[in-house]
Amino acid sequence: MLYLYRGADRDQRILGNARREGVLVIYTSLAPSESLPLTRAFEKKHGIKVELWRAASEKVTQRTITEARARRFSVDAVETIGTDLERMTREKIFAEFHSPHLADLTPTAIPSHRAWFPDRLSYLGVAYNTKLVHREDLPRTYEGFLDPKWQGRLGIEASDIVWLAGIVKFWGQDRGMKFFHGLAAMKPDVRTGHTLLTQLVAAGEVPVGLTVYSSGAVAHKRTGAPIDWVPIEPVIGQPLGIGLAKDAPHPHAALLFADFVLSPEGQELFNSLGRPPASQKAKTDLGDFAYIMMDPAVELDENPKWEKFWNALFLNK
Repeated sequence: MLYLYRGADRDQRILGNARREGVLVIYTSLAPSESLPLTRAFEKKHGIKVELWRAASEKVTQRTITEARARRFSVDAVETIGTDLERMTREKIFAEFHSPHLADLTPTAIPSHRAWFPDRLSYLGVAYNTKLVHREDLPRTYEGFLDPKWQGRLGIEASDIVWLAGIVKFWGQDRGMKFFHGLAAMKPDVRTGHTLLTQLVAAGEVPVGLTVYSSGAVAHKRTGAPIDWVPIEPVIGQPLGIGLAKDAPHPHAALLFADFVLSPEGQELFNSLGRPPASQKAKTDLGDFAYIMMDPAVELDENPKWEKFWNALFLNK
């Protein structure tokens, strides 16, 4: 099969056929500020036109699954968060592929079925407004935020069930649930959307966001906004990645793009954009701390249980 070909002429064969195909169709949840530089770099390098469709991860998944069930084969590659790649994997949309860069990837981020591979990582940690909060005042672990002095100064994102699940698993049921019951009693500001929560921290409306992606905080910080991000223990890590459609209309272009994204060049581009790369060979300080890597398949399977806890604690459901 093409995707698993390892012959000596692999690279030349893939590039030649990809250029004959001439186009690549990608569905992604990656923000335009990152997806456009990535695809433009690919176009410039290989002379292949990229047709990019960008939406929230849920919509990317919905469209991909709907088209596959209707046997409308439009997409070549999907790049989004691991849990949604898992949903598509269970629909048998992807095919395993080989790339010479797979050995460089963080092992704990690679799914056992190998139907997709991580190309970047995300970390949930604490963002704070630097005009309102001093870094030295932040506690070392999340439990420190139960101190009454943080009352009315905390915010969380409304759908961060994975954060609860990861912490409870890491600390154990008793310690973990004690923390979350304590946090619920603090009545944190619950906001929908990580982008919104990050913006509110930068604006000072929410002094401390407990569940902010490092990449979002870094992007705002680079614009000069008064925001910074710290890896308060325990940091929850999640893989995001790329899957290649088994019925891709442009399979060579899809494989060439996967090679590019996972290559040192593609990984450095992610790093330069503030997105933690999945390659262990990438020189980066965006993931230089201890973290717990979540398994997207387990997240999907256990979500109903954790969602029940989350809704009762923070959404009054």
